[in-house]
Amino acid sequence: MTGRVEGKVAFITGAARGQGRSHAVRLAQEGADIIAVDVCKQLDNVPFPMPTSQDLATTADLVKAEGRRVVTAEVDVRDYAALKAAVDSGVEQLGRLDIIIANAGIGNEGGLLVDLEERLWEDMIGVNLGGVWKTVKAGVPHIISAGRGGSVILTSSVGGLKAYPHVGHYVAAKHGVVGLMRTFAVELGQHSIRVNSVHPTHVSTEMLLNEGTYKLFRPDLENPGPKDLEPICQMFHTLPVPWVDPVDISNAVLYLASDESRYVTGVPLPIDAGSMLK
Repeated sequence: MTGRVEGKVAFITGAARGQGRSHAVRLAQEGADIIAVDVCKQLDNVPFPMPTSQDLATTADLVKAEGRRVVTAEVDVRDYAALKAAVDSGVEQLGRLDIIIANAGIGNEGGLLVDLEERLWEDMIGVNLGGVWKTVKAGVPHIISAGRGGSVILTSSVGGLKAYPHVGHYVAAKHGVVGLMRTFAVELGQHSIRVNSVHPTHVSTEMLLNEGTYKLFRPDLENPGPKDLEPICQMFHTLPVPWVDPVDISNAVLYLASDESRYVTGVPLPIDAGSMLK
């Protein structure tokens, strides 16, 4: 099948690299134009390098290489006014909006919830939960006003369906995304807008594959790398893989964005290599 989202426009946050870039390219391959936003700067308390302006430009180039149009903006998803301005401008240039993919998210330092520093909690909830709400709030009026229906996809995590120690702020935010998804699905159903969430396990992006993660999981080694992380991550899964790739999430997002899932709403969809079975 080709052209599964032909002629549609998708608004994607966290699009400069990783899963967000993959979503933008995958939907462009199937006929969608893209409004791509990302923060493109280093945020406080994030222990790995954040995407840059050049990363977002590369995403735009990859979308254009698929023969599709793209509008970009550098936006912090905690800033509702900036998000609204970006999506309003994108719709003005591209003519419509059909799909919202609230993908932007961060990871930061962890610890026991009772000991967690307030700044870490506030940043996590602000980006990974508040930013998701603000993304939908900024974009969905365009879908409602057009009267054609649409699809909203929220990026949660396996950590949005079960708990892990020492990352309780992340688990809380990602569980909150499920609450947003279900409530939006109930409230927007009357407009033929479907709302679902995707729940990845470990994904082979910079958010996982970085020096901080290697040292966190393999403190027994002096200079651990991705090969040293593999057996640890493998333990989380039923299938014999340590992690999945961004395109695996993108294929699920494409299904939920397309008319193939026209009656699917309110569903938390794991792409987890069997992690939920453990």
